[in-house]
Amino acid sequence: MAKRRLSMRKIEEVLRLKWGHNLGNRQIAKSCLVSHSTVREYLDRARLAGLSWPLDPTLDHATLEHAF
Repeated sequence: MAKRRLSMRKIEEVLRLKWGHNLGNRQIAKSCLVSHSTVREYLDRARLAGLSWPLDPTLDHATLEHAF
């Protein structure tokens, strides 16, 4: 099965809700209509990529996608 492409907007929203508003993974999952394991995966990938909130304003979607 082909792997689904990550939505950069959704990733940004997950990071904003977690790091900007300190919501729990299940709350974020419900808000973003993804599973809580997807939220955890996005957060893990962001940490491994060295990202923090707020995201660098010069970081465009292509660069963010490459980091993931």
